[in-house]
Amino acid sequence: MAAPETWQKSSFSGGGDGNNCLELTATPTTLHLRESDTPTTILTTTRAPFVQLLAGIRADAVADQSP
Repeated sequence: MAAPETWQKSSFSGGGDGNNCLELTATPTTLHLRESDTPTTILTTTRAPFVQLLAGIRADAVADQSP
């Protein structure tokens, strides 16, 4: 199954039209991620592993902010 053609750019990518951003799109059962500078390389996953990845990133970010 091909990924949908509508991609959403990460809010952390800035407002420019450059090729330095993460993009995301979804189907009812999967999430698709790609970097805009290599749009033909797509990472496909489901919700549960992606939520775990984000939780791990956020936990690490919080831990790194300690004095």
